[in-house]
Amino acid sequence: MDTLTTQTGAGVATVVADAAENRRFLVRVYGWMASGLAVTGIVSLVVVSTPALLRAIALNPILFYGLLIGELAAVWTFGPIAKRFSSTVAAGVFFAYATMNGLTFSILFLIYTASSIGGTFFITAGTFAAVSVYGSTTKRDLTGVGSFMMMGLFGIIIASVVNLFLGNEMLSWIIGYLGVIIFTGLTAYHTQKILALNVLGNEGTDEDRKEAITGALILYLDFINLFLSLLRLMGKRR
Repeated sequence: MDTLTTQTGAGVATVVADAAENRRFLVRVYGWMASGLAVTGIVSLVVVSTPALLRAIALNPILFYGLLIGELAAVWTFGPIAKRFSSTVAAGVFFAYATMNGLTFSILFLIYTASSIGGTFFITAGTFAAVSVYGSTTKRDLTGVGSFMMMGLFGIIIASVVNLFLGNEMLSWIIGYLGVIIFTGLTAYHTQKILALNVLGNEGTDEDRKEAITGALILYLDFINLFLSLLRLMGKRR
């Protein structure tokens, strides 16, 4: 009986310790993500307050689309880079992406009022926080939800490309509403999935930092896309 009690106690202690390590891992993920968002916001504000730089980005298609291509390249190459190189290199790619996002996002201030951008950001932050808490605490397997939302994501990407040529306002609103639903669902799914990235027992190692940065990039993308979808619906145009 004493042996059984000892084993049971050790098992409970292990479960508690693992849960605590997962919580600390999520804190690190959110910390990296928040840092990335801060870089994006600061860069955008610097560009907006520098008219010459803002004009250069807004009026030079080569520069603007070059930045977009650079962002895609950073996201696509992040995984292989994180596997092969140190967490310092992975962090550099992450912040380079956040910086390029800040440069391109400065254009939003030419389309929407600063107050509506700020208001939408706080609404996005509140929605993201609530959904992320759900994703990290629910016992339900969200894999099915994630798969369904990924199919929806491909759908709105295709619809967005088509609407670049059509310029249909109704389709734009539909894309916005679908975007909110899809990226809300993906936030919950990815938060749950990110916990699986955490290799228990390697806390404080370089691999642990790379796991946290990888998770941060995933959630950063969800946050940004949720923000853009809400801004499409709620933003007050100039």
